[in-house]
Amino acid sequence: MTGTGSTLGAPAERREGHQKVTGSARYAAEHPLPGRAHAWPVPATIARGRVTAVDTAAALDLPGVLTVLTHEDAPRIADPDDPTLAVLQDPRVPHRGWCVALVVARSPEEARAAAGAVRVEYAVEEHDVALRADHPDVYEPETANGGYPARREHGDPEGAFASAPVRVDAAYRVPPLHNHPMEPHTSTAHWQGDQERLVVHTSSQGTTTVRATLAALFGMPEDRITVTAGHVGGGFGSKGTPRPDVVLAVMAARRTGRPVTVALPRRHLPASVGHRAPTLHRIRLGAGTDGRLTGLTHDVVTHSSRIKEFVEQAAVPARVMYAVPHSRTLHRLVRLDVPTPSWMRAPGEAPGMYALESAMDELAGELGMDPIQLRLVNEPDREPDSGKPFSSRHLTECLRDGARRFGWAGRDPRPRSHAEGPLLVGTGVAAATYPVLVAPSTAEARALPDGTFVVRINATDIGTGARTVLTQVAADALGTPLDRVRTEVGDSDLPSAPLAGGSSGTASWGWSVHEACTRLAGALAARTSPLPDEGITVHADTTGQADADSPYARHAFGAHFAETSVDRVTGEVRVRRLLSVYAAGRILNARTARSQFIGGMTMGLGMALTESSTMDTAFGDFTESDLAAYHVPVHADVPRIEAHWIDEEDAHLNPMGSKGIGEIGIVGTAAAIGNAVHHATGIRFRDLPLTPDKVLAALAD
Repeated sequence: MTGTGSTLGAPAERREGHQKVTGSARYAAEHPLPGRAHAWPVPATIARGRVTAVDTAAALDLPGVLTVLTHEDAPRIADPDDPTLAVLQDPRVPHRGWCVALVVARSPEEARAAAGAVRVEYAVEEHDVALRADHPDVYEPETANGGYPARREHGDPEGAFASAPVRVDAAYRVPPLHNHPMEPHTSTAHWQGDQERLVVHTSSQGTTTVRATLAALFGMPEDRITVTAGHVGGGFGSKGTPRPDVVLAVMAARRTGRPVTVALPRRHLPASVGHRAPTLHRIRLGAGTDGRLTGLTHDVVTHSSRIKEFVEQAAVPARVMYAVPHSRTLHRLVRLDVPTPSWMRAPGEAPGMYALESAMDELAGELGMDPIQLRLVNEPDREPDSGKPFSSRHLTECLRDGARRFGWAGRDPRPRSHAEGPLLVGTGVAAATYPVLVAPSTAEARALPDGTFVVRINATDIGTGARTVLTQVAADALGTPLDRVRTEVGDSDLPSAPLAGGSSGTASWGWSVHEACTRLAGALAARTSPLPDEGITVHADTTGQADADSPYARHAFGAHFAETSVDRVTGEVRVRRLLSVYAAGRILNARTARSQFIGGMTMGLGMALTESSTMDTAFGDFTESDLAAYHVPVHADVPRIEAHWIDEEDAHLNPMGSKGIGEIGIVGTAAAIGNAVHHATGIRFRDLPLTPDKVLAALAD
């Protein structure tokens, strides 16, 4: 690779690509330490109650079994800040799938067989897992996720809606969704030196957080714990905080004195590692005959578990999208006997923008106005909620450029106006937004006598190409070819860095890498003597800069366009084309950025058409618990998919001028597809996903 790849924005190939395609990249379960054992969890088979007895005799008699941990004898840990980590500490069962025992054996197969032989008795209590907007226990929390106020109100939204000449009042539903990364949640733990030091290899989006959590749980100094995540096979938010696998692995390793790997079975993931909570939306839009919004209310009801409050912030996007003088956005919550929901790609924005952008399409229909024009006439000059000026907002350009590329001008706006035999064909559009998030980070840059450089930072590459982009940032700041820079990531012994989440990773890590390398370049320019054998090293810490308050509202924006066909005979919806245009600051690597955008769009397609989880009210369980039942989209599900971006300059972000891109691709995609299905059929579907049974029944009415 030559120096031409060091320019920011260039499509540099992944630094770890050869390792991954040859199989030499080592993941959390692939550390064959001497004497390593494997552990298999035993999940609770009731939805609520207590464990009254655990019979482990049959399991212990099986070949290869080393021990079985239960709540009666598992190592004790301190009360965690996250109650989902308090595994095997007491007999309570807060939901089906809660870990009630852990079998440790010489092989995964032996551990799995023994787990099936553990017999657990329960005192069963009545459970409630059914979410509904009129649930008697629904309440308004103080805040939603991210610290957003649960309620925001401006003006008189009720009066504005009542007096509006054009109105939309609609309810939408997004079901529970699951992350299902290719690599399940896995940890390998190894105590060293008579349990004086702990080394953990884990599939996590941030090992700095994992180390701090383990130190608190097991009463150890952080400097005696090393946590690595050299390669991570996806996470989509579910690996953003420590999960039970890492706690169980450390417990089992302490009990047995061996290295132990815990790889959660895929069927256990829906109950063990979080999910996107279901959301019930009611949106009311009032507008004048010119299309200008006068009133907006977006009310959301969602669920969380009994043990932890997690509030999907789905009404927050409505606070920033459109100019409207009177608005209310509200989140309400019901605590049920369900697994604790957690982060999933674009939490809040993905379900919230589905509802909002569907409602905007409905309003365009009521007005007889082009849906792009409706969005253009409601462009705000400042962020509606905060009143801050936008650091940059080029949604208008995204809509117009996307319309040109997609051929929107040739669209017949009438619903059900285009048929090809049994197929009804339609097109739809939706906007996208995601906030610019950034956190303090530290980094280290070293210049060596041979003219090469080493950058060290505890960033995590979860498959996004972080190693490559950070190397580009470093090479650009140092003014050196890309192949002369080596970047080390994924180890808690490296300079501390925040997790890969909230589309904040590159912005946060890149800021500290840029600062360290800029300082190093200055030190080298001023130096007149040769470098010592160990080279020279410069450190950077962006605390006080990256976390400083900004006078600007900072967001990325985008526009999605979809073409769908609906089969009148089978009810099957097919997406023929997806095209999106983004305004996301400076694009740092064209190759990896396009991959992230397309990945998000494909995930949005799954949200629209195939992905859904059903809560069985009798058993308190997610029925779609593996990839045979929970259907994720594949390449054949979208023959044409294009991601484009505009050249956006924004001086109010970070030294690179970049915004996060990992999540905006999913935001709004489901709405664009749903709007296209309405255009094709003339029928408005408000309950995702748009599966053939729903579509066919509606077509038959």
